[in-house]
Amino acid sequence: MSYHFSKIVDQSFDAAVKRVGDALKKEGFGILTDIDVKATLKKKLDLEFRNYRILGACNPSLAHQALQAEDKIGTMLPCNVIVQELDDGRIEVSAVDPVASMQTVGNPNLLDIARTVQTKLKAVIAAL
Repeated sequence: MSYHFSKIVDQSFDAAVKRVGDALKKEGFGILTDIDVKATLKKKLDLEFRNYRILGACNPSLAHQALQAEDKIGTMLPCNVIVQELDDGRIEVSAVDPVASMQTVGNPNLLDIARTVQTKLKAVIAAL
């Protein structure tokens, strides 16, 4: 089982980041964290790196349900979505597959929640 689903998009990097944010919002997610890996590696290590952003997305209602089912599930939240510029200049968007990650917990009460999140994140990727 893959741990992510991805799609190549035909737009600029910045446009893709904005479009991902809009698609997440439409599915009930907010972006809690926005990590600019390129800027961070330049600042901390003085390294050049490609455009790469990690967006930590959270659907509050579903996160609450997951926390009710498993008190330590916060270690696996939020759901990360990445936007990256590949070596050939194309832009790829990838989202974590919550079913793949949640199955390691072994709590069957999380499975339906994870499937709901998975459906929503797949809709985000499909909408791009």
